[in-house]
Amino acid sequence: MSGGLTGARNGDGRSGGAGIRLEKLSKSYGRVRALDGVDLDVPAGELVTLVGPSGSGKSTILRLIAGLDRPDGGRVLVGGQDVGELPPHRRSVAMVFQDYALYPHLSVLENLLFGMRVRKVPRAEARRRAHDAAARLGISDLLERHPDQMSGGQRQRVALARAVVREPSVYLLDEPLASLDAQLRITTRADLLALHRQLGTTTVHVTHDQAEAMTLGDRVVVVHEGRVRQEGPPQEVYDEPVDTFVARFLGSPPMNLVAGGGVLGGEPETIVGLRPEDLALDADGPIEASAEAVETLGNEAVLLARCLDGTRLTARTEPRLRIRPGDAVRLRAIPGRLHRFDAGTGRRL
Repeated sequence: MSGGLTGARNGDGRSGGAGIRLEKLSKSYGRVRALDGVDLDVPAGELVTLVGPSGSGKSTILRLIAGLDRPDGGRVLVGGQDVGELPPHRRSVAMVFQDYALYPHLSVLENLLFGMRVRKVPRAEARRRAHDAAARLGISDLLERHPDQMSGGQRQRVALARAVVREPSVYLLDEPLASLDAQLRITTRADLLALHRQLGTTTVHVTHDQAEAMTLGDRVVVVHEGRVRQEGPPQEVYDEPVDTFVARFLGSPPMNLVAGGGVLGGEPETIVGLRPEDLALDADGPIEASAEAVETLGNEAVLLARCLDGTRLTARTEPRLRIRPGDAVRLRAIPGRLHRFDAGTGRRL
């Protein structure tokens, strides 16, 4: 393919973006198989979050879309075009990394202008884009500062602005909030959502933080061991996990999973699951247990209990729980909230 990709422009000046399609994508690094036949469609304008544990293949997917690595098999299509032969700078893709990757000897403005100078964007147009991106990210007052004169949150905004000035067809965000403290992650998530609404550009956001994945994505894609385990709207994936891995990975505390059902009821060939918020304290409840620990979190409490048969269950309860380790408690599963999985395959029944 000889030509590069260009993003379509909407009537309001936003980049319409381009859809992404991954077909049977595979990649190995030596003996490590990072991706094993990944299929994924990201429609134009959608914000998709890839979530999974470390080493699951999330960042590898981004690198293959960006052209930083080449797949061993399969295809990457952007805007319907196979970009396998295009170098990274011809793919109309902007990537934001966890470590910001700013030039320390350049000011914020110079960092924003650098890539456009390399791509020979006219000077006046480059400055317009730089100031527009700075305004969108709220860093107009930082343009003369250098990276070592800013906080982590400010540096991350500069990294995002540097991606915005490219006006690409696709944004690829590789754990851009991982280095921020908890409170700043929350506010920056809101800023990212606002930015996506303004730009409307196709975005793939990689994270290991399930709360980030659930709150940011139009769709959540759960990746594990180089494969897509489940994809769908965040609430749907949470409410209807396709297997025991997704059931445990999404949710904090994770879903209770009891082999054979046990105190939750079930057959020997099944695993029965129940979210902690669907397990209630009830003086007349059928499940007898003793409290092992109570985690007080301010707005809620988490009770860890051991049942008479040895099963351990976790319940999310109201705050200021007057229960101490060793106290006898009774629990009740909220009707209709049980999940059943095949004991052999772990797949949802």
